[in-house]
Amino acid sequence: MKTKFVLAATLLAAVVSVVLLALVAPGTGGERSVVESSLRRMKTDHVDLVQFHRSLTQQEYEEQGALQELMRLRDEGKVRFIGVSGTLPNLDEQVRMGVFDAFQIPYSALQREHEDVVQRASNAGAGIIIRGGAARGAPSDWEGRPNYMLPGAIPKGRWETAQLDELLGGMDRMELTLRFTLSHPDLDTTIVGTKNPEHLRANVRAALKGPLDASVLADAKRRLDAAGAVSAG
Repeated sequence: MKTKFVLAATLLAAVVSVVLLALVAPGTGGERSVVESSLRRMKTDHVDLVQFHRSLTQQEYEEQGALQELMRLRDEGKVRFIGVSGTLPNLDEQVRMGVFDAFQIPYSALQREHEDVVQRASNAGAGIIIRGGAARGAPSDWEGRPNYMLPGAIPKGRWETAQLDELLGGMDRMELTLRFTLSHPDLDTTIVGTKNPEHLRANVRAALKGPLDASVLADAKRRLDAAGAVSAG
């Protein structure tokens, strides 16, 4: 049965403890120190999810030793689940390793490269946490917006080439973008950043409307395909 994860983000019904863990030098025991210090600070006996925030190869994980240490912490009951913030080209290998309970994967209407691998990870039984599901900011904020994965000019160009404004039908651009993400059938939750209470309320209102109408979603994907916003397979 597929494990479901609930994270502390805009669209969640509950909050659990989450530690984002970057890989440390092998043999230092740093990953155990991070977890155990987190337990002390949160005054709890376990962390629900510890997540690597680097997308490495299997060989790199094994050489670092951090993954093995987290698996020992899981066996001790101090960690419930182990996840990774994964991206292609290493994501498929990470799924095949069979050790990760959750994958945090970038995906949105304007960043569809991981669309198919999200399904493969979900089919393997992992929880799917989408990041960047609101295209990393409102479409009105794209000009001059730095982004380590997708420079602002690219989403702007994809949106305009696909003429997605023609599909709004009373929605604003953020609602269309967020509901496109929520339409992915293998999504379990998405992290949505907010900058003020009204932004939060608007995101919740949009999310409560659920996935896009099937015909709108199909039309959006057709347009985005033609604009070059496609899955990498």
